[in-house]
Order: sequence, then C-alpha cells, then structure tokens
Amino acid sequence: MGMILKCSKPLLVSILSAPFSRLNCVINLQNRQFCLSVRTHRNSEIKSSRIRCCSVSSQQKSELWLYNTMSREKEKFKPRVPGKVGIYVCGVTAYDLSHIGHARVYVTFDVLFRYLRHLEYEVCYVRNFTDVDDKIIARANELGEEPLSLSRRYCEEFHTDMEFLHCLPPSVEPRVSDHMPQIIDMINKILENGCAYRIDGDVYFSVDKFPAYGKLSGRKLEDNRAGERVAVDSRKKNSADFALWKAAKQGEPFWESPWGPGRPGWHIECSAMSAAYLGYSFDIHGGGMDLVFPHHENEIAQSCSACKHSNVSYWMHNGFVTVDSEKMSKSLGNFFTIRQVIDLYHSLALRFFLLGTDYRSPVNFSNVRLEHASDRAFYIYQTLHDCEAFISQDDATIEKGSIPPHIQTINNKLHQDFVESMSDDINTPDALAALSDPLKTINDLLHTSKGKKQDSRVVALTALEKIIRNVLTVLGLMPSSYLEVYRFHQ
Repeated sequence: MGMILKCSKPLLVSILSAPFSRLNCVINLQNRQFCLSVRTHRNSEIKSSRIRCCSVSSQQKSELWLYNTMSREKEKFKPRVPGKVGIYVCGVTAYDLSHIGHARVYVTFDVLFRYLRHLEYEVCYVRNFTDVDDKIIARANELGEEPLSLSRRYCEEFHTDMEFLHCLPPSVEPRVSDHMPQIIDMINKILENGCAYRIDGDVYFSVDKFPAYGKLSGRKLEDNRAGERVAVDSRKKNSADFALWKAAKQGEPFWESPWGPGRPGWHIECSAMSAAYLGYSFDIHGGGMDLVFPHHENEIAQSCSACKHSNVSYWMHNGFVTVDSEKMSKSLGNFFTIRQVIDLYHSLALRFFLLGTDYRSPVNFSNVRLEHASDRAFYIYQTLHDCEAFISQDDATIEKGSIPPHIQTINNKLHQDFVESMSDDINTPDALAALSDPLKTINDLLHTSKGKKQDSRVVALTALEKIIRNVLTVLGLMPSSYLEVYRFHQ
C-alpha cells in the first residue's frame, strides 16, 4: 500500500425524520478554521443552525455546571473563547453494528451539543471514526474483506443508527485513515521532546517521562500490570509503555513513516485529530467511562508531551449500560445492537429510556424498563397529538387573546425547571419530569368537564404544546410528527 487511503464520507440515510438540507459554514475558534457541517430540518425540529427553545435570552441564561472527571467535582462552565465551545468525543471503532452502550455515549453528548447551541454558543463538535485498528483487521480477515472497505461500510451503518436515534451530525467527523500526516507529525514531536523511543520500526511512549501519568484516572504506575490493559512486550522499557506507531505486518494495511511502514497505535489518533480541529487546548473532551483509562489517560500524556501547553478544560464521561449489573460490551457477548432494540420499540422510546437516567450513573438494560420508557414516551406523544388535532380542527375558530395567567404560570415553571435541571450537569431525568404538570394540564383541558369550560382554551393549549415541543427539541425527542409515533405504537 504505502499511501494514505481516503475514506469517502457516506451519504446519511434519513429513517424517521423529514429530509435534511446541508448547510456548510466556517467558524473561527481559537484562531483556527473549522468546517461546521450543520443540518437543518424542513419541519419544526430545527428552524436554523441554532436550536432555540423557550425564548431564552442572554439575561435568562442560567450558569451551566458540568462534572469534571479530572477534578471529580462539578465546575462552572466557562469556555476558553467567549461564545464558542470546542468539543471532542471519541467515536466508534467501525467493525460491527453499534450496541446500546454506544447509543448512550452519543445520545448523551448529542444532548450536550444541543443544549450548548440552545444557550447560543457557537459549537464545534468533533467526533471521530477509528477506521484503522486491530479489531477491524481481525474482522476483515474473518470476512475476507479489505479492512478499510469493512470500516467504511460500518461507518455508514453507524450514521444510520445515529439518524434513528435523532442524534445531530457533528461539526467535523474525521477518520484516522485521512489523518496520517497529523499523526506522524505528533509522534515526531513526542520523540523530539524525549518522551518516546523506537524499537524495530515500532515507536513507544515512555510513561516514565511523564510524571503526571495517572492524574485523570487516579491510577498509579504500579497498578498497570502487563497483560490487562497494556500489551505484553519484553522490549518495552516499562510494561505500561504504549504504542504510538506499529511496524507493518504481513497482510495488514500500512502507511509510510520516518520509522518505516506501519500504522498508528489506538491512542495517538485522538490526540492528533483533536489538535488538528480544536487546537492543543479546548473546552470539553468526552466519551464512555471505560475510556478514562487507558485511552484518555494516554491522550493526556501524548498531547502534553507534544505540546506543553496542551489542556482540556472539562473531561466528561458517561456511565455504563449494564445487563444484570455487568457492563454491556461486545467482548463479553452480552450486548444488544441498536437495530435489535428498535425492531421492537420506536427509536425515540430508546432515546427516552437512555435520558431517563443521569448520564454519569449506570443504567440497567431490561425489557421491563424499556417497556416503561416506551409507554411514557407514547403518553407524551399521544397527549401532544390529541392537542394538535384539537387545535387544528377548525382554524377559523382559533381564539384570539392572551395566555391565561394560570397557564402562563405553568409555562414559566416548566421553563425554569428545565433550565435549572439542564444547567445542573445536564440533568435530563429532572428535565423530563418537569413535563408532567404541563402534560396533565393539556389532558385536563381536552378531556375533563372543568377543562372544557375554561376560557381561552385553544390559546392555552397552543401555548402549552409550543413550550413542550421546544423542550423536546432540545432533548432530541421531537419526532417528525406526533402521528408517526402514535401509529408506531398501535
């Protein structure tokens, strides 16, 4: 091979949503240029490249607090550049269909992305694809397929799953195979700074050269026993040292480098791609809790060794999806793919299920809990469908006038509760709970004798439906139509 093989970006398949149009714009963040790929719905979900909800003004913004894995406490969010936010989230290794654990990661950070845009930040959200990896090569050999062809196919499948889950596309979606020059350049810097060494075409990072190693995970070097999360190799100076570059092996894809043909190690790719699009210092780095060690710990060591000014302000990690209190994973064989679940439940029921638990807590997957989430989601959409149908019965009869005071009070409370919940480390369970009273009020106005006699009934219903719809939009729970979900549940 001896060359960089380009992976073309697949066309995204719209499954449940209305058609998308693509808007490309360029933003400047920390004096770097970023291609911001923004999609806008032709329906009511997103009217512009910025999500707006509840008429939030700059004066109404609540301080956002986020839990930082590095400090192990909630911290007030303050972006490095006022009004702009850079986020990097580690993407999937593309060799198989994604499971519910993956869904939780990307739904979690999709909500963060949406909420920051709702707060009128200009967000550059980078989410990578690992398309060069041992697992990809092993799977490709099993199937008799070229590794990059296999990964390209599963990148397309991943995009389809994200469409199902109503996850917005990131601003930038880099792939390892397209960024070999940046990876090689970063490895060179680490070598020049004396923090890595070469052995027979391989390049290893020397953890002994980075005294702060372990500061994110809290682990000590003596905890890193060879054979657990570090490769056994007697040539290494320290058993915890990890590969930055791997010499080419027979039958594997490779790229030319100053150290001979080979391919990058797993950890270096994210350091190089985050630096390429966000700079060495940026606001938020996220991923699943399983990435705290070794992946994110190694990213910190690499990035700081390449540039002493490297810094991530906030490290965010979501909890595991468990099955019988054991982490769901492909290696354990106890996983359910996203496709398997949405064959039985509406995709928004799955998203509702995932958002019903605080993102940092483990969520135990079970049919009973998913069924409960599905019923609750259906209640919301059925209520809003009934409300919409009533309002649209006869446009000519729509009342004019101001929103009744008690309805305005309910709306104001929903707005306040929503902002307070989301500002408290993206507390989606409480944000969803805040919908209960407004939904009950809609049902009372539609179905009870007392409600049917209320003055300005249509005006009240219109106001309630609007604010609930806007909250659902920020949470990524707004369907293409209420009727579509209603019919699915029948």
